Amino acid sequence: MKSTKPKKNTRKVSRTKTGKRGRIKKKVFAAFLSKSHPAVRTHLRASTELSTFLSSSGVLTLAKRQRLIDQALVLLEQNYVHLPLKRAMHAVDPIQRLKLLQHRLNQMTNSTMPVEAQFHREMTDIFASVRDLHTNYMLPEPFNKVTAFLPFLVEEYFAQGTRRYVVSHVMDGFSHPHFKKGVDIIHWNGVPIDRAVEINADLHAGSNPAARHARGLERLTIRPLTISPHPDAEWVIAGFRTQNGDLREHKFEWLVFQEPDTGSGDAGGSLALDATIGSDLEIELVNRMKKVLFVPAVVATERKLFRSRTRTKSGRLSARTLRALALSSSLPSLLAAKSVDTPNGTFGYIRIFSFNLPRQPVQVTPDEFVDEFVRLANQLPQDGLIVDVRGNGGGHIHASEQLLQVLTPHRITPEPTQFINTSLNIELCERHKTGASGINLGPWLASMKEAIKTSATYSRAVPITTEQQANNVGQQYIGPVVLITDAKCYSATDIFAAGFQDHEIGPVLGTDNNTGAGGANVWEHNLFKLLMELPAPSADNPYVNLPNGANMRVSIRRTLRVGNNAGTPVEDLGVVPDHRHFMTQADVLQGNVDLINRAGEILNQMPRYRLDAAVTIGASGDLTVALTTKGINRLDVYIDTRPQLSRTISSTSSQLTLPSIPGATELQLVGYKGDELVAIRRAVV
Repeated sequence: MKSTKPKKNTRKVSRTKTGKRGRIKKKVFAAFLSKSHPAVRTHLRASTELSTFLSSSGVLTLAKRQRLIDQALVLLEQNYVHLPLKRAMHAVDPIQRLKLLQHRLNQMTNSTMPVEAQFHREMTDIFASVRDLHTNYMLPEPFNKVTAFLPFLVEEYFAQGTRRYVVSHVMDGFSHPHFKKGVDIIHWNGVPIDRAVEINADLHAGSNPAARHARGLERLTIRPLTISPHPDAEWVIAGFRTQNGDLREHKFEWLVFQEPDTGSGDAGGSLALDATIGSDLEIELVNRMKKVLFVPAVVATERKLFRSRTRTKSGRLSARTLRALALSSSLPSLLAAKSVDTPNGTFGYIRIFSFNLPRQPVQVTPDEFVDEFVRLANQLPQDGLIVDVRGNGGGHIHASEQLLQVLTPHRITPEPTQFINTSLNIELCERHKTGASGINLGPWLASMKEAIKTSATYSRAVPITTEQQANNVGQQYIGPVVLITDAKCYSATDIFAAGFQDHEIGPVLGTDNNTGAGGANVWEHNLFKLLMELPAPSADNPYVNLPNGANMRVSIRRTLRVGNNAGTPVEDLGVVPDHRHFMTQADVLQGNVDLINRAGEILNQMPRYRLDAAVTIGASGDLTVALTTKGINRLDVYIDTRPQLSRTISSTSSQLTLPSIPGATELQLVGYKGDELVAIRRAVV
């Protein structure tokens, strides 16, 4: 391969005018980051080389390491809902591994114990062994707020059935005469790129081969050090093929970046929302870093919108601001919308990047998230909608399950969840059985107590999202819908995809053979500790403060599917798509053009319905409803859930007159094709 870094003049370029080395390297380093986008430039300029960062990492005493192991044993033995499944499916025993590590440490002193990095690697590996991206050991300071990165992103595409790897993004400020967006990566530190991705995948906890591969690929260039092992190498030599066919290589040093506060967060602002999280923390951190590196304008937009929120009493954007936004999202880190032209027609397209609801300046609620999705969808073509959740690591379970109703006339059944039956989980549920603390664990309690007699492994199955929450607004988009998934879809997004498929809302188009297969609600260690302190502190609270900002989390309630798949766990099994699309080079470099065209082809084969209503109120209070319909031959009419009439529909335009009902608030129109329910439209009266 041709080297892009000449051997002889490299050192000359790397010297100051006085001939000293080191100083100019720092200046070149700063100059490179100083060309980044103004919204993130200050934070990026504070980045350091990996070697510099590691030399300043902290020191955990022997007692602190032992405390971390003790707390890990409590979480995994007493709270971890998937332990029996993981032992069976992956032939692992994290409990025994922790006890062996504990035994070794008990034979040591502060002067004889291994270096801190070795301890963190072993703890990370034990948690990763269960192949559960909800169940993590989160490193202490200084690792817990930093991400290691390279200034580019590698994605895969397929050509003649062969997997290839292309540089899909290069950050603002980085320039190179040969290494550009669109070059194919051939080798990684001398290792063929396919094998390098495979090696990297083994370090991560994806629960199926597709999920592990996807994470191994993405972590080639972005590593959140709070949860991922830091790179062994201080630099990477990337071998690549230029677009004119030349083989070259270039050396990149790993840089370490401290994430700025962009106003988004993992947890909500209340105990109730904190307890209903379902997310892949690692992919959430990776996505934030990708935003900083490759779409920094979104960071600037977020800050502007957050400032606008602080000017309103409710913390929500005004109607005037929302109208001015048009198809620009008021939640740009969560949603993006546009119309797309395909050979089969023009359709709506909404990308859901995350279900992790921002908490600054105020908590964005699941209802507000759904409202914003509906606002965007109503401005898009109504002949078909593409909902793309690729790369979405989840977030708030309520947000994902409440969104399903918007896309179907059928009533949504939320996924039921189960605790594993242990004495500590029973105590947690006993303490919070009334909901007075903001979290109601009472519905699971009786079955858990019965397990003392029956030896049942799991509690009864109860949904986290209530049926009322899952059906409080009903169908809002009546056209056909296609859902696009990939192997990085996880947790609340797995729940959304499973619900989409189980309720037969539309076909699922996958760019991988499976989703990430994360079927659980996840709690962090500090939430367990807090729950044992409410309503009054426990004298024998097994959860104690973790040292130096370390953290842990585990899956606490597992989710089960509904409909034709009722009772099947989501964990490890995931959602298998109805159709598979192999990403092309044009997809990766030209905005998913072939993927969107494939989705448009599927939408074009689906039936289309229309049910629009314009309501006017006469002087006597009677309602006149002007109807525009398509594909509907029967209409049932309700006012505040009370039936009013049923009419055969024979034309696309018709009119109804309904008598006045004092105090009525909602008109509901229910459309059928034959005996099949196909559309529902609600209107305020």
